[in-house]
Amino acid sequence: MTTDDRIGPPLTGTERETLRAFLDYHRATLALKCAGLTDEQLRERSSPPSTLTLLGLVRHLAEVERTWFRRVFEDHDIPLVWSDEMDFQAAYDATGATRAEAFTAWEAEVAHARRIERAAASLDVAGYQPRWEKEVSLRMVMVHVLLEYGRHNGHADFLREGIDGVTGA
Repeated sequence: MTTDDRIGPPLTGTERETLRAFLDYHRATLALKCAGLTDEQLRERSSPPSTLTLLGLVRHLAEVERTWFRRVFEDHDIPLVWSDEMDFQAAYDATGATRAEAFTAWEAEVAHARRIERAAASLDVAGYQPRWEKEVSLRMVMVHVLLEYGRHNGHADFLREGIDGVTGA
């Protein structure tokens, strides 16, 4: 892996600063887990019958960012990037996918999410979650997305170790 230049979350700060920093830390962790690998390595599957790959995780987390920030706070009808039917599993199929297309989509969705979060007056701002047909707060969205990254970065740890033996971070 390349140099770890992630910025750790603050030990003190407001709730919003803390959530933002932890989310950015986990985003940076995903990128770090993929650093220095070829497209072929990023498409290596964990173990049969699983189709889980690092590239699939990047694609999935692009969908997570899009669904929980853009669909909730801006455009309830915007389609997923890799599925017309709201199939989150479709993103995991990284057959033929490239780092360039996956990371371009993921980075764009992260940028949208950051813009939406920074523009919100408070963590109490509510948006409509179309899948649940309920209002949810920005706080809930940030926590939910943070938990998604935590879960999937754990998967990324195992995937990376299986590819080239690199552990840590």
